[in-house]
Amino acid sequence: MSIFLSLDQQSLDKFNAKAKPTGIAMIVIGVVGIIFPMLMSWTLNFFVSSLFSVSAIVLAYSAFSCKTQTLMMWIKPFILFVLSLLILFHPAVVISTLGLILAFYFLMDGFAGIALSVEMKPAKGWFFMLLNGLLSLVLGGIVLVGWPLSSLWLVGMLIGMSFVFDGVALIAIAGNIKPVR
Repeated sequence: MSIFLSLDQQSLDKFNAKAKPTGIAMIVIGVVGIIFPMLMSWTLNFFVSSLFSVSAIVLAYSAFSCKTQTLMMWIKPFILFVLSLLILFHPAVVISTLGLILAFYFLMDGFAGIALSVEMKPAKGWFFMLLNGLLSLVLGGIVLVGWPLSSLWLVGMLIGMSFVFDGVALIAIAGNIKPVR
């Protein structure tokens, strides 16, 4: 059994035909997210709220249609519905929380990068690890100092950048994947 993706030629042809247009669409959406990061943040917020609402409705339906109804079956749909309303009507809370988590991630990544560069010092490339660590510390500091307002642009910008990289990767591999034999 192979751990690699094994597709027949017909499936690969379909993938290759769709990869470039999908990649271009991802790049366009990503660029929009980078140019308008707050729009991307609000869109993410609305999407998460919608998922919670749909989950609440599905679980409420399940609780309603179950023959042995108890109050405990209604707790999860109620919590999900309240959370969906909180996310929908107070999006800054969710976005600022994500921003704070990202700030702490960048700070920890910076400290880890610097520590690794010190351990690598005689090896080639240690300076780039140090630079990476310092840049992560600076980015974490910028987000933390500007928090919670920095969260509005940071979350959307990072999602946009991720979409751009996804699109570039799809375009780069389109036509280059061969069947595994």
